[in-house]
Amino acid sequence: MYMSDIANAFDHGKAFIAFVTAGDPCFEKTVEFVLKMVEAGADLIELGVPFSDPIADGPVIQAANLRAFADGTTTDRVFEMVEEIRKHTDVPLVLLTYLNPVYKYGYEAFMRRGADVGLDGLIVPDLPIEEKAEVGDVAKRYGIDVISLIAPTSNERVKAIASDASGFLYVVSSMGVTGVRSEIETDLGGVMKTIRAVSDVPTAIGFGISTPEQAKQMAQYADGVIVGSAIVKIIARYGEGATPYLVEYVENMKDALR
Repeated sequence: MYMSDIANAFDHGKAFIAFVTAGDPCFEKTVEFVLKMVEAGADLIELGVPFSDPIADGPVIQAANLRAFADGTTTDRVFEMVEEIRKHTDVPLVLLTYLNPVYKYGYEAFMRRGADVGLDGLIVPDLPIEEKAEVGDVAKRYGIDVISLIAPTSNERVKAIASDASGFLYVVSSMGVTGVRSEIETDLGGVMKTIRAVSDVPTAIGFGISTPEQAKQMAQYADGVIVGSAIVKIIARYGEGATPYLVEYVENMKDALR
């Protein structure tokens, strides 16, 4: 059985985690973008499973979902992308999906397929801690980590979420949906102190990070940073020709973390 390698992403200094929407603009380009970003220094890849009602996502990622749907991307096609990527790299791969597609696919079938293609983890933004076990228990049997999110509003919930964490902890930097932000004002130092009191699982900060300066600032608090909308914007702008721009972007972000 395939066992999660997420911890490896955090073994070489601060981790850079890159998000792309699977199937945007097409199957072949998703695979190419991922492999080239890994070569450029990405330590872990999040692949977004297109969904019709992505409540945690802003307009940039919503538009990417529509482009992926236009190319005929389904959950099975996303698993095929993971399988193809896995032929070329052992970089940790995590799917970001909402609960509905996993539920509809069937928890057991979803995790079995994920394990078969070499998936390491799963992020489900609309899965609350109270209901995590119904997905997490199945995932655990297949060696897949269900990554928990900690929001700025979590407060007393932070300890409960952190103490149950596996893989890494996704710390949400700001209120609201995904998207580029000019400033991040959350008390991340306080959040991290609360997490560290109960867990030594690696932490990564996401939502709103787009510049090398922001990445460097956030890396003071966490073990890694997550960038989604800024990468998806590059793909939206350059389409199938985005590869060199993505490579340059990832290299600059990774340099800022060193």
